[in-house]
Amino acid sequence: MREPIIAGNWKMFKTVSDAEIFINEVKGKAEVEGVESVICAPFTNLPALVDAVKGTKIKVGAQNFHWEESGAFTGEISGFMLNDLGVDYVIIGHSERREYFAETDQTVNKKVHASFKYDLTPIVCVGEKLEEREANQTKEVVKLQVNEALQGLTKDQAAKVVIAYEPIWAIGTGKSSTAEDANEVIAYIREQIAVSFDAEIANQVRIQYGGSVKPNNVRDYMGQSDIDGALVGGASLDPASYTQLVEGAK
Repeated sequence: MREPIIAGNWKMFKTVSDAEIFINEVKGKAEVEGVESVICAPFTNLPALVDAVKGTKIKVGAQNFHWEESGAFTGEISGFMLNDLGVDYVIIGHSERREYFAETDQTVNKKVHASFKYDLTPIVCVGEKLEEREANQTKEVVKLQVNEALQGLTKDQAAKVVIAYEPIWAIGTGKSSTAEDANEVIAYIREQIAVSFDAEIANQVRIQYGGSVKPNNVRDYMGQSDIDGALVGGASLDPASYTQLVEGAK
């Protein structure tokens, strides 16, 4: 039985004091038995968040990192540094990173391998653009992204990866894939993992949906056979909304 995971992606929002207020608001509320709660925040918030969630079930994630441990990489943060802070998760290959910061399937793979080196659980983002969807290329696109991301992993490592299927046209637009359509693509992703590894590993991998998930539709997605949670942007910024998302994943 796969444990559902709700991961909030704060993107470039919230100061340290905002983050501390948020955690105080969700303590004891966004901690539902059988659901994993994760907050992925800007680097500046991570130390305060790691401290604030002590004694709770809430986990902390970063939104990005560099695959090298150290070096002349101005402005970057390494997995070694995140591990030292006590961070649990890291988002890899979000569409905004791919679009605005030239991330590729190859750099995603490097980061996935580095995440395991530094004991971080990767949340690997995949998804198609609107023009690719309209050209019926969705499965082709996600197959390539998933295969490239997991290339070279051991079976044990692959089983621990969290994949977030986020159709790019649904991120921050208010549009969302129907629960049935999302489940079809996610089931296909699971099939590809079974081909690359085996069915047992594929059945262990948690695959989220992301793209305008809100408290009023999260149960629709969670009611599907292959959807194991959600990677949520805007709706994760409000404590009450985030709590409702976690509750809806039960």
